[in-house]
Amino acid sequence: MKIEHMKKTLSFWVCLLFFLLALTSCGFRNSQEGITVRLSGWQSNPNEKQLLEQVFNQFEIQHPNIKVKHETINDQYMDVIKTRLIGDAAPDVFYLDAFEAPLLMQYGVLEPLNSYINPEFNLNDFEPTLLKAFQLEDRIYGLPKDFSTLALFYNKKAFQSAGIDQAPKTWNELREASQKLTLDQNRDGRKEQYGFGIAPELSRQYFMMTAFGGRLIDRQENAAFFTSESLKGLQLIIEQYRKDQSSAQPSDVGASTGSEMFGQGKAAMVIEGTWAIPYLQETFPQLDFATTEVPTVNGEKGTMAYTVAYVMNKKTKHKEAAWKLIAYLTNQEGMKAWAKEGLALPARKSVLEELGYVNNSLYVPFVKGADYATIWQAGETLPTILTHFNNQFISALIGEQSLRQAMKKAQRSANKEIQAAR
Repeated sequence: MKIEHMKKTLSFWVCLLFFLLALTSCGFRNSQEGITVRLSGWQSNPNEKQLLEQVFNQFEIQHPNIKVKHETINDQYMDVIKTRLIGDAAPDVFYLDAFEAPLLMQYGVLEPLNSYINPEFNLNDFEPTLLKAFQLEDRIYGLPKDFSTLALFYNKKAFQSAGIDQAPKTWNELREASQKLTLDQNRDGRKEQYGFGIAPELSRQYFMMTAFGGRLIDRQENAAFFTSESLKGLQLIIEQYRKDQSSAQPSDVGASTGSEMFGQGKAAMVIEGTWAIPYLQETFPQLDFATTEVPTVNGEKGTMAYTVAYVMNKKTKHKEAAWKLIAYLTNQEGMKAWAKEGLALPARKSVLEELGYVNNSLYVPFVKGADYATIWQAGETLPTILTHFNNQFISALIGEQSLRQAMKKAQRSANKEIQAAR
């Protein structure tokens, strides 16, 4: 009996030992395999994903216990992210445009990054206006990865043919140059070349309104752009299109973007972002063009700035790992690794300088514009305002109604929708 009891006891302890060894082995394997951080974003260029994958590979070499799962969402990106946030299925880290940031910051779905940021990270290296776009009540919810301002592109050959020896510095000079650059009609009734190509969208015209002291929203975030100040800036665009007939929108000449109509020679000048530079160089290699700062309006320097940040999902289970990824992507090493394409400018001043953008004549106007640009952001009601503004502004542009009537109608309908949502 004693021997039998001893066998059972020994068998029990052997089984227990194997069980503990199995647990230890499993735990060891899990620690070796590490964790996976999911990152979601969009793709603006085929090269962007490839460059990011290279950056992720370098990150994983430096952090062997962290794997990055990269997801590209190009269709209805923010709708997908918002739906996943509601369903607790959002990625650990994701892109966030400054345009959408106020809503997500206000509703507490983002992790504040202040406690993760140490002095060595050097926040002062970021362009201040870009960093501010992702702050609320001194809390930092995102770190800008890149940005673009707007600058004036001009066709050097067209300028030479029109006898224009320098780029316009004021809006009056731009209008005068635009008239000289507008050529006679083709057989189909269209002009052979317009002096200026316009984008009749709020995201491109906001700075025209601020030049005269206009604004988009009031303190309660209601639409507030129907003022004499805002109308003065917008009227310049309307007059050039309808009265001077020296400007056109892309659809007028069978183009889909301002960059395309410029590259095709349908417009001698356009105001576009940095993304247009590699596009023009690759698609229209024979085009001889230059860039300069956007001409002053009402004596004021102005342009727009668009920026995107990496943000952390507040409900992520891997906060430390998510922060390590964000920190790597936005430090000098990570930012420099993928910002060479020139589609957008790196958000750190040191990287801008190291990659030579501050000395590249095509990019200098964009870099300078960061100091005085209007960030494309205006509270959580901006998406609603944008839709109503664009619909009515285009109506005024093509002469269906006056600018005053259009903006009054746009503001009233926007505020009606905003109030209904509250």
